[in-house]
Amino acid sequence: MTAERIAIIGYLACKSFHFMKLRYLPAAALLAFAACNGPAPSSQKTAKNQQTNADSLRLQLANISASAGGRVGVAIMNLDTRDTLSQLPDSAFAMQSTYKFPIAMAVLHQVDLGRLKLDQKVHITPEMVAPKTYSPLRDSFPKGNVDLPLSRLIGLMVSQSDNIACDALIDLAGGEAAINDYIHSLGVKDISIVASEAKMAASWDVQFTNWCKPFAFIELLDVLNKGKVLSKTSNEFLWKALKETTTGPGRIKGLLPKDVVVAHKTGSSGSRDGVYPATNDIGIIFLPNGQKLALVVLVSNAKGSDADRDDVIAKIAQAAYDAAVQPQQ
Repeated sequence: MTAERIAIIGYLACKSFHFMKLRYLPAAALLAFAACNGPAPSSQKTAKNQQTNADSLRLQLANISASAGGRVGVAIMNLDTRDTLSQLPDSAFAMQSTYKFPIAMAVLHQVDLGRLKLDQKVHITPEMVAPKTYSPLRDSFPKGNVDLPLSRLIGLMVSQSDNIACDALIDLAGGEAAINDYIHSLGVKDISIVASEAKMAASWDVQFTNWCKPFAFIELLDVLNKGKVLSKTSNEFLWKALKETTTGPGRIKGLLPKDVVVAHKTGSSGSRDGVYPATNDIGIIFLPNGQKLALVVLVSNAKGSDADRDDVIAKIAQAAYDAAVQPQQ
C-alpha cells in the first residue's frame, strides 16, 4: 500500500450493511476511533464480521489494482443504503468518453427546458464527418449530409460512444463551457469538461483537460437514480441508453452473472509508448435484491493488452458485486 490513501473505512453497525460507511482517516486515527467508539458487547460479532468483509474488499481492490501497473481510481456506493468505499478519491483522472454521460444529461436538460426536442432533426454536414475518429454514424453515412433525430444522436453517443455525434451534441448544448457549468450547478464540482472529441484528437495532452475525481461520477449516477433533476421522460431515456451500451463488454459486465443488468458508459484512450492514459467504465449494477450499486473504475497509465486492462475493471466489479450480495455472516 502506498501513502496515497485507499479511503480508510470506519463503520456504523447495521444489519443490512455489507459495505461500510466511509471516513477519510489516517490509520492511527482510525484505531483511536475504534478504541473510543467500539461496539457494544451485543454487537461485537456483527461489527467484527462487517470489518472483515470491508477489509477483504479493500485488499482485493488493492491486489487487483496492482496488476494494472498504473493508477486505479475506484468509487463504490450502494445507492439505497448509501454504503460507500473508494480508492484514490482525491486523484484526478482523464475521463475520455465517460464524459459523454454528463454531456447527455446537459443535452436532455435543454430538452426539458424546451430549447431542444428529442424528435427534432439535426443536420450532419460532410465537414462534420471526421475521417479518423470512432464513429458508427460515419460508418452508416460516410459522406454525411444526413438529417438524424436528436434522440438517435444521443443514443449513438451514449450507447455506442460515437465521437461525431458527441461533438454535434456539444454544439447543440451550447458548448463545453455551458455543459461544464450545468454539471457544476448540480453540485458536482470535481469534474472538468472543456474539450470536444475533435479537440482531444488534435493534441495528445488535451485529453487530460477533461478530468474528474472518482466520486464525481458517483454523484452524477446518484442524480440519475434519484430522478429529480431531469424530467421523467428524459431520465428514462438516459437509463435506456446506458443499459444499451455496446462498448466495453469485458469491463464492468465482464465477470458478472449474465442476467445482471448494468447501465454504464465506457471511456478509452489511445496509447503512447505502450502506456494507456485512460481505460474507464462507470455505471450502475442492478443487484438481485432490487438495490442499485454505483461503480466507477478509472484506470490510468496502465500497460498491457485491451483484454488485460478490461480485466482489471471486470475483477473490481466482480469483487464489489460479490461483497454487495453476499449473505450477512
